[in-house]
Amino acid sequence: MSDDDAAAWARVRAGDESALGELFDRHEARLFRHALRLLSTREDAKDAVTIAYFELWRKRETVRLVDGSPLPWLLNTVSHSARNLERSGRRYRALLARTPATIDTLEIRAADESGVLAALRRLPAREQSVLVLTVLEGYPERAAAETLGIPVGTVKSRLARAKAKLRDEMTAIEGAWA
Repeated sequence: MSDDDAAAWARVRAGDESALGELFDRHEARLFRHALRLLSTREDAKDAVTIAYFELWRKRETVRLVDGSPLPWLLNTVSHSARNLERSGRRYRALLARTPATIDTLEIRAADESGVLAALRRLPAREQSVLVLTVLEGYPERAAAETLGIPVGTVKSRLARAKAKLRDEMTAIEGAWA
């Protein structure tokens, strides 16, 4: 990434909280857009980004950098946090559905006319992480492999499976529109 990330990261590792703030200011918007793709509410997306930075601080001794930047690690952590938030939200909505309702409530959904985001969310976590890092965020397969701690060949096979699944779902959706 940039020399700025590397310098800020060295200060974060030394315990400088203001350096974490610099990294937050530099990457928060990109991480928030990524979280919005995976979650149905803005509040949950904000939470996913916050959790990622909290974990970055907490695990700063063991975080794997790619080209001197924690951004790929943050993107992956946002993805994991988004899945956890979505899962807990489903459990909460299921609990609410079983309780007597006193007020009619509307479920807020993100606008996804094409169904692509829903299809992305249905991918297994391992394939989703690879697809997000390589396709949506544009990292090379080598960088994704470093971030995820897996061989490059595994990244390639997971990416191929994810693309095939998405292609099949999009074909089914197009058939339904025809």
